[in-house]
Amino acid sequence: MTRLSLFNSPLLLGFEQFEQALDRISKTSSDGYPPYNVEQVDKHRLRITLAVAGFGADDLRVQIQDNQLVIGGKQRDDKDKVYLHRGIAARQFQRSFVLADGIEVSGASLDNGLLHIDLARPVSEPDVRTVPIETRGGEAARGPTIEGRIASRDDAPDHD
Repeated sequence: MTRLSLFNSPLLLGFEQFEQALDRISKTSSDGYPPYNVEQVDKHRLRITLAVAGFGADDLRVQIQDNQLVIGGKQRDDKDKVYLHRGIAARQFQRSFVLADGIEVSGASLDNGLLHIDLARPVSEPDVRTVPIETRGGEAARGPTIEGRIASRDDAPDHD
């Protein structure tokens, strides 16, 4: 079965990475563990907070893999403990977030069972450039101004 691409328009050039990101999102687990919040701290900063009670800093990992933030946790079982009842499972998890281009992880901290991951969105100025047009002779052509093109059309003979 072929899949219909959202980005198959000839006007959308170079958007393959967005399609790949959508594929990654669709494959991520829908498991709700651990619960998390995403908050906007200010105009250019975000914070992801995961509830990771029972996990220490050594039990957690925060990695960036191809514009994807991957947070994992694995608790170690203490073989020396004998449980009469075990209601708190030593559960492992992996939670992924796809990051837009330019989003950077600025830090992570563990506080009272909450893992905070801070993200920064750098401020970028719009990039406007003029691309020179080369002629077959190899020189860059500046081309006539709009006024020059209008005048040359007015001077051209009618072929009607």
